[in-house]
Amino acid sequence: MDVSSTDITNTRHFTRPSVGQRVFPTILLQSGGAGALVIGLLFFLLFLGMVVWTYSDARQNSSHPAFLWAVVVFLAPLLGLVLYFILGRNA
Repeated sequence: MDVSSTDITNTRHFTRPSVGQRVFPTILLQSGGAGALVIGLLFFLLFLGMVVWTYSDARQNSSHPAFLWAVVVFLAPLLGLVLYFILGRNA
């Protein structure tokens, strides 16, 4: 089988991304969306853990209603935690 110069220079199948095009790692995408599902579940569990921790900590360390702090963290997770640490906890 002869290898001609057209076989070597044919780059139809091997194109490089352009300068503005992003290249994402495809390891998680190769599993058919299961990797995205796992990452989404981890973020959801982290979010739920923040709400539960805030409620339980506010019951012990705050003079404000714990349920309201849990609602604040539920509606605005990062801002809610910052507000809880600044305003909600008794020193």
